[in-house]
Amino acid sequence: MQHFKTLSSYLDYLELPRPEHPMLSVFNSKGEGHLPCPRESSPPITNDCYSISFKKYIAGNLNYGRTKYDFTNGALIFISPRQVLQWDKSIVFEQKGFSINFHEDFLKGTELSQQIKKYGYFSYSINEALHLSPKEEKQIESIVENIEIEYQNNQDAFSKEIIISQLDTLLKYANRFYERQFLNRKEISSDLLEQFNMHLTEYFESGKLQENGIPKIEQVANELSVSQRYLSDTLKKETGKTTTEHIHLHLIDEAKNILLQPNKSVSEVAYELGFEYPPYFSRLFKRKEGISPTEYRKNIN
Repeated sequence: MQHFKTLSSYLDYLELPRPEHPMLSVFNSKGEGHLPCPRESSPPITNDCYSISFKKYIAGNLNYGRTKYDFTNGALIFISPRQVLQWDKSIVFEQKGFSINFHEDFLKGTELSQQIKKYGYFSYSINEALHLSPKEEKQIESIVENIEIEYQNNQDAFSKEIIISQLDTLLKYANRFYERQFLNRKEISSDLLEQFNMHLTEYFESGKLQENGIPKIEQVANELSVSQRYLSDTLKKETGKTTTEHIHLHLIDEAKNILLQPNKSVSEVAYELGFEYPPYFSRLFKRKEGISPTEYRKNIN
């Protein structure tokens, strides 16, 4: 897989103009009509840059996953360094849109360099893009225009600080809008929770737990056609519990059933549940239930 270490090499690959700044590029088009993707298609690639883009898709194969979205005005997409990218030659955009790309080193020494890692949407797949309402779109466009003004001006001692401040504001608004998107898609969130529970139930009942061990979050997310971070955020919004906590609850429920069998030791129960180390199972059980597996068995009996 091809990897681009610098912003310039990545933009060259995309067949886009060289940036005004070695670690930052801003493209902001307000034109009319349709715009094909600069590079017609690409096999999987990675780079060391963050990307924030707003586009409206007219045609082409860009998988938005299994859901229909609330707004068709446009999609705000966030890409983090070393995230795998791929697209086909039929994608066509509206000409209106923007793309901000910056190397991860551009943020070094700033508070944003740590804060940006806390924004879950940089871990989302393309099918969990942020879909903006017209009002939200105008707010984002206003911030991008401020960034573009600083980008196009002659660089001085204040330029980087001002641009990073505007980027920070943009990301905070995006975080707010994602909160809205989760709330507005309550039905979709409930559907994902139901599918998640059904998947775990099938996994446990089919004997896969004994064959393959405790299900991995990445594996479950792939089965549900979402990213790990999106799955965890959605479950957290819906139930207050993360993906890991849900898996642990299923394990404890299953453990209770097996503990009813008096001929099996606690260690055997742990191994049957996919735990490599029985003490870890006992600690988890006690943390969730307040008593040890042995005490639970005694109480039931």
